[in-house]
Amino acid sequence: MENVIYMDHAATTPTDPEVLKAMEPWFDVQYGNPATLYSLGLLASQVVEESRSAVADVLGADPAEIYFTSGGTESNNWAIKGVADAHQKKGRHLITSTIEHHAILEPLEFLEKRGYEVTRVPVDGAGLVDPDAVRRAIRPDTILISIMHANNEVGTIEPIAEIGAVAREAGVLFHTDAVQSVAKIPVKVADLNVDILSLSAHKFYGPKGVGALYLAKRVRVTPLLHGGAQERRRRAGTLNVPGIVGLAKAIHKTADQMEAEAARESALRDRLWEGLRERIPHIYLNGHPTQRLPNALNFRVEGIEGEAMILCLDMNRVGVSSGSACTTGSLEPSHVLLAMGIAAEHAHGSIRMTLGRANTQEDIDYVIDTFPGIVARLREMSPVYNK
Repeated sequence: MENVIYMDHAATTPTDPEVLKAMEPWFDVQYGNPATLYSLGLLASQVVEESRSAVADVLGADPAEIYFTSGGTESNNWAIKGVADAHQKKGRHLITSTIEHHAILEPLEFLEKRGYEVTRVPVDGAGLVDPDAVRRAIRPDTILISIMHANNEVGTIEPIAEIGAVAREAGVLFHTDAVQSVAKIPVKVADLNVDILSLSAHKFYGPKGVGALYLAKRVRVTPLLHGGAQERRRRAGTLNVPGIVGLAKAIHKTADQMEAEAARESALRDRLWEGLRERIPHIYLNGHPTQRLPNALNFRVEGIEGEAMILCLDMNRVGVSSGSACTTGSLEPSHVLLAMGIAAEHAHGSIRMTLGRANTQEDIDYVIDTFPGIVARLREMSPVYNK
């Protein structure tokens, strides 16, 4: 589709052309299975290990602590279910927050049906988890704490290092879903005090269908997939060599550009918000005003539905969303916004704009000029807006 102003980079990002070029030979020229012993397989095995080292370098980890997966959902499921199974003799209690991605919440619900207990720590109005609340939730039988690094809907960055310190003090394993934060803000596993970390390539200009899980050497975890000796007997299945090469290329390139790009995107985001706020009455920011991802803007517009705004923006060639791409089509208001204390009718009137490399000042100005008219027209038709 031509001339679309894409502002939904939290859902996915376009694959970088340099990433595609790096991946291409591993589809049809060097196509060997890395589990085989002849030259084609050995070449594939070598590039997988080089990619593992590249990912480890960005995270400040040991290459032996990086395991390749099919993406963030698998990584999160493996972290939750794998730790729960491996440590069930110690306890069957886990801690999370009320604003996690469904790839965390649903595995936890799965465990609850099998006799585990889950404490969901609340957040404040900005979407922040209080480390002291996590401390108070810890019990003698707690085996895992899982708190996301940055929220996928509102962009709020959680105090992960402080929560990790609480977990270390209590001797409890700590996992963070860093799918939204890796390569957008600094993510070093030692600085964050995490034992397990999930990431996904397509959030930082890599291919879809590949991700990674950081597992500190001391972590015992039951494999999620069985059927082969791949990934040091911890994750069965033929490795997605082109995807792994793409992940490594994307994470390194994006991390190298991170500081400059974060400054550029945050300036555009702030220009966008100020422009909309000046032109649209009764518009409110969702999430923390400063402690958030540099590209993230989530706001609610009084008196209209988010879906109507999204469709009208799409007709004006602007692509945005109402929250997580994994819940598109749901009639329920965002669980994240509800957990932050936002009323259901206001949560329904929220949209998310997340910027990326291709967005320009001209894009921002176009949205600032276009969106207020859309809001005015929708409010004229709204039965609930107090005109």
